[in-house]
Amino acid sequence: MARYDSAGNGRRLIGWATPDSGPNRAIAGLQNIRNRARDAGRNEWAAKGARSRWATNLVGTGILARPKIADTALRAKLIALWDDWSEECDADGVLDLYGLQALVARNWIEAGEVFVRLRPRRLEDGLAAPLQLQVLEAEMVPLLDTDSAPGLAPGHSIRSGIEFDAIGRRAAYWFHRNHPGDATTTSIGTADLACVPADQVLHIYEPERPGQLRGVSEFAAILPKLRGIGNYDDAVLHRQEIANLFTFFVTRPPEGATPTPDPLSGGLVETGPDGVPIAPLEPGTGQELAPGEDVKFSSPPDAGTNYGDYMRNQHQYVAAGSGIPYELLTGDLRDVSDRALRVILLEFRRHCQQRQWHILIPQLCRKIRRAWAKSAWLAGRLTQAEFRHALQVEWAPQGWDYLHPVQDVDARIKEVRAGLKTRSAAILEKGDDPWAVEAEMAADNARADALGLKLESDPRANGNCMHEDVSPSARSSSIEKGVRISSATRTYDQ
Repeated sequence: MARYDSAGNGRRLIGWATPDSGPNRAIAGLQNIRNRARDAGRNEWAAKGARSRWATNLVGTGILARPKIADTALRAKLIALWDDWSEECDADGVLDLYGLQALVARNWIEAGEVFVRLRPRRLEDGLAAPLQLQVLEAEMVPLLDTDSAPGLAPGHSIRSGIEFDAIGRRAAYWFHRNHPGDATTTSIGTADLACVPADQVLHIYEPERPGQLRGVSEFAAILPKLRGIGNYDDAVLHRQEIANLFTFFVTRPPEGATPTPDPLSGGLVETGPDGVPIAPLEPGTGQELAPGEDVKFSSPPDAGTNYGDYMRNQHQYVAAGSGIPYELLTGDLRDVSDRALRVILLEFRRHCQQRQWHILIPQLCRKIRRAWAKSAWLAGRLTQAEFRHALQVEWAPQGWDYLHPVQDVDARIKEVRAGLKTRSAAILEKGDDPWAVEAEMAADNARADALGLKLESDPRANGNCMHEDVSPSARSSSIEKGVRISSATRTYDQ
C-alpha cells in the first residue's frame, strides 16, 4: 500500500514523539517560554539584536496615516488634529504614537503578543481627542480557563484569559489589576481580575494555527540553542582565563641535598603562604639552573581552531530561526557579494511587509485610527461627514533606503513613465505624503519666483513627462543645479 514514509513507525522514526495537541494545548507552558524569551532579550546579544532589528524594520520612525481626500482644507484639518493627538496619546505620558508602535513591535516579537487598551478620557482633560492608549504586556492577561466566574454572563466562557460569548465571539479580556511580576501576590482568582470589553482592547499577535488564541514568542524555537551557545561560549571564555594563568614548575634535587640559590631570582627561594617555594618570573630573565634543577612549563588549553567557524554556524541557525538574515543580525559580511546581499535584504523586506500589512496595520493602526476618529466625532472635534473622511487613509510604513541609489531611482522613474506605477504610489513607498511633496514643490517654485532666482529649467523634468532623450546623468546634473519643477499637466509617454 502506498503511503508517506513520514507516517511510518520504523527504526528511523520510532523515537519521534508526536502529540496530536490542538492549537491551544500545544502552547502549554507559554509563560515559561515568555520568561525565558525575556531573559534572553536581557542577557543574550543575539536575542536582543533580533528583537531590535525586527522592531526597526517593521516600524522604523513610524507607520503613518495619509488621508486620501482631495479637499485641501479638510485634509489639513485631519492631519493637524491627528498630529496633535499623536503627541499626547500615551496614557503613561512617555512616548508618542510612533514610539508606542515601536514598543508594541518589540514586545510582540519577544513575548509573542501584546495588548493595547483604549482609554477614553474626559473632555475637560484638554486632549486633541478624548482618548489615550495603554500598552500592556502579555502577562497582564492570565492563561485562565473557566466556565463560571463572578460576573460571567450565561453561556459565556473564559479561555486563555479571553471571554467568549455563546457563539464564539470575543466579548472581553480579563486583566490583572497590576502586573503579576510586580505585584506582591500572584493570585489569578477572578476577584483579582478586571474585565475589559473586547472593543476596548487591541490584541496584537500572529496566529500560526487556526483557532490559536494567544501568541508565542518569536524566539521559542531557538531558546534551547541560544542557551547552549551561551554556555559553550562561557566555557571557552573561562578556559582562556585559565590559560592566562601561565606558570612553570622548578624541580630540585631530593631532600638532604645542598640548598642552592633561587635559579631565577638569584636570592633565597621565596615561599607562598603555605610554605611552598615560589620562583618569580621577570621580563627578559635569562638564568642558568643549578645542577640537578629543571624547569617545566604548563600547557594551557587554547580556544580551538574551529571555535570561530562553530560559533558562526550556530548563529546562522539562530538567525534563521528568528527570521533575521545572519548578515543583518551579526554584521558579518564575509564572503557576501553585493548581489547576494541585495537578494537577502529583499527577501527580508518582503517578510517585513507581510507582517506590516497582515499584523501591525490591521490589528493596531486601523483600529487606533477608527477609535480616534470616533472619539473626536463624539467630542465635537469632527462632524459626522468629517468622521467618515477621517477613516479614508493610506498607511505608509517608513520607506526602505535604496540599495543602489542611481539604479533604483532610475528604475522607479521608468516605472512611473511607463504607467506601471503612479507617482503618488512611488512617493508613498518612500514613506512620504504625495500631497505634502507637491505642496513643497509649489512652495519652492513660488519662493524661487518671488526671489527672482534664475534657475535652469526643463519642462520635461517632472515625473511622468520625462522623455527618453533626457539621460539619468543629465537629470542628476540638472537637479544639482536647481531645476525648477514644472507645474505643467503631466502626460504619459507613448
